Amino acid sequence: MIKIVLLGAGNVATHLYKAFKSPSNIEVVQWYNRNKKTIEAYKNEVNVTDNINQLVDADVYIIAVNDDVIETLSSALPFDNRLVVHTSGSASLYDIDKKQYRGVFYPLQTFSKTVDLDFTTVPICIETLRKQDYKLLKTLGESLGCKTYKVNPDQRPALHLAAVFVNNFTNQIYRIAHEITEKHGAEFDILKPLITETARKIQDVSPYMAQTGPAKRNDKKTIKRHLKLLDNQHHEAIYKLLTSSIKKTHGQ
Repeated sequence: MIKIVLLGAGNVATHLYKAFKSPSNIEVVQWYNRNKKTIEAYKNEVNVTDNINQLVDADVYIIAVNDDVIETLSSALPFDNRLVVHTSGSASLYDIDKKQYRGVFYPLQTFSKTVDLDFTTVPICIETLRKQDYKLLKTLGESLGCKTYKVNPDQRPALHLAAVFVNNFTNQIYRIAHEITEKHGAEFDILKPLITETARKIQDVSPYMAQTGPAKRNDKKTIKRHLKLLDNQHHEAIYKLLTSSIKKTHGQ
């Protein structure tokens, strides 16, 4: 049995707690958050607390909070020489106080509290200093049905940066597209099959090979019409930047 104390109550912490409830070899023995009201709804399922000095014994303490709080929270832990990990893609393993055995358990996915997620599809990136800690975290990830990856201090931030491009930036592009369709009275839903196919296609071919559209073809007339249609300067700047990037990539 892997005993876990979960620290934090944001999107990642909430999804982790729900995922940890299923495997028979995992037990969340306590859930800590500075604001106890945030996790009060779970008090009949797990020991919840807002008192960091009353943390119970566990095999691993998982800090799932904003990056800028990791160092402060880990320093406040009332014990030493225990396995403490954070779930950040960009924060350093060394942000965890040196009095602990340090590690990273990074689920590379987008999390929203109100959106259900099949955790078995989530890749887990693991970074540790000790071999035995890696073995435990690997077992923890695999117990969730996840594929695990051993990463180094250079690979993990690079993966997080890449994730921002494919998720956060892409989602902002969706938002712009939504604004454009709304402005002209068109249904955004008409674009959803295209969104799905764009994501599906790169399962089979590289993003380079999957690229299509007026920028790759250097279709100047279409590009000019698009720019004329855009009356938002911010959107126009993004269109020009991405068009230029595609042209450069494909030799136009």
